[in-house]
Amino acid sequence: MFEMVEKAVLTGLGALSLSQKLAEDLLKELKEKYKMSEEEGKQFVDKLQTLAKDGRTRVVEMAETEVRKAMDKAGLVNREEFDRLKARVEELERKLEGSGS
Repeated sequence: MFEMVEKAVLTGLGALSLSQKLAEDLLKELKEKYKMSEEEGKQFVDKLQTLAKDGRTRVVEMAETEVRKAMDKAGLVNREEFDRLKARVEELERKLEGSGS
């Protein structure tokens, strides 16, 4: 029964971020409704928080990948490349000024 409840809640919550207050409220409710022990409840909430963190990490990685693809497609450079090119232009300008042209 616990596995069924766990799967249902995990599916429903997905990558939801659990605040400490929400986690405490959920733990209390699980203990009352499903007669879970304190330890079972804590393990369950910890698992939810880990899944939420992993979900956020995956979303950030996917977003970064899509932004890079869009920048490449649009012919844009990233900040690192821009700074490198800017430094090169400044160096070339200094050389031109020094040559008296």
